[in-house]
Amino acid sequence: MGQLAARLQVPPLKAGEQCHMVILCHGFTSEMNNALLENIAGSLTKAGIGVFRFDFNAHGKSEGNFADMTVLNEMDDLISAVSFVRNLEQTASISLLGHSQGGVVASMVAGQLGKDAIKSLVLMAPAAVLRDDALRGNTMGATYDPWHAPEYVELPSGHKLGRNFIQTAISLPIYETAAHYDGPALVIHGMADRVVPYTYGERFNQVLPACRLNLIPGEDHAFSSNMPYAVFLASGWLIKTLDE
Repeated sequence: MGQLAARLQVPPLKAGEQCHMVILCHGFTSEMNNALLENIAGSLTKAGIGVFRFDFNAHGKSEGNFADMTVLNEMDDLISAVSFVRNLEQTASISLLGHSQGGVVASMVAGQLGKDAIKSLVLMAPAAVLRDDALRGNTMGATYDPWHAPEYVELPSGHKLGRNFIQTAISLPIYETAAHYDGPALVIHGMADRVVPYTYGERFNQVLPACRLNLIPGEDHAFSSNMPYAVFLASGWLIKTLDE
């Protein structure tokens, strides 16, 4: 899929010292430097936790054609990121945090790799609705026949959603894969989220064996109503969990 743009932030360390690392995963059509992830990264590094961010293929400054992007190849991107971070001399452990589609990707990779590889998991407005959207033939305002999908569907944003995204999303085993992760997990979801209803976050809480759920009344998909609070919930939980 080409090269991925990435950014590593590590707190001041003495020679040979290690720190916990958190890989941040952005959402559909977003990028690693969005406000939510920028603020979480700042909060974590101030607490002595390293952060690795990257743009998924065809997003931000990474290479790739958006019409070729699928959840499955975003999972490949994240697995490559985990492998890279694992080999850094500063890495004591790896945790994942994902927002929206990045939450789906993070949950499935955590389910595949298990808690020996992924120490903890945070899902913010995880977009498991993407499977139901594909089955309905309506993704981000673009309508189509999912069983006879064209080469690509043009979204209102101007992005071209490829046939492979639709065909793989229809049968994507999101919850079934995520359920294999039995390490500590946190789901944060806004109750006024009109992109991904909070019931999808509730289901992650039901299937993940060691999960906590924080529902925020009046909050939207981007956590724009009170972003500092969402950042506090996510980073505060990680700081506490990684200190145990």
